[in-house]
Amino acid sequence: MALVQSSGFAHVRLTVTDIARSKAFYDRVFGWPAAIDTSDQVDEPGVRESPEKFYGGVIYQTPQGTLFGLRPVGSDSFDSGRTGLDHVSFTVDSRADLDRAASALSDAGIEHGGIHDMTDAGMAILSFQDPDDINVELTAVLS
Repeated sequence: MALVQSSGFAHVRLTVTDIARSKAFYDRVFGWPAAIDTSDQVDEPGVRESPEKFYGGVIYQTPQGTLFGLRPVGSDSFDSGRTGLDHVSFTVDSRADLDRAASALSDAGIEHGGIHDMTDAGMAILSFQDPDDINVELTAVLS
């Protein structure tokens, strides 16, 4: 028996080097409403250290009901080969939505990989990088 009974994750927050740049990117790609946004206060004294000010970041409300956040931390570059985050993946409704997303990303000048059908796993994925080179995936269940 599990030690903790959980129905899933409530939120994920990525650390980013430039909150304005990352916020603009995620606003453009997903267009989710901000549940909390203190990014305009990031350069005020003490904000980057304040959990009450969400460290000068932004928290998005996803359509799924979970939260996705960005927190500015400094100039270290992302490395998926180090301990920590490898990538973050967001669900889309269908394989056709991946095709539409690939076209939209191309039209917006955002580089991305091809769509990979992983039939043994029952899913297809499309990957692209955010401004800090964090790998972002879109995932669709194959039916």
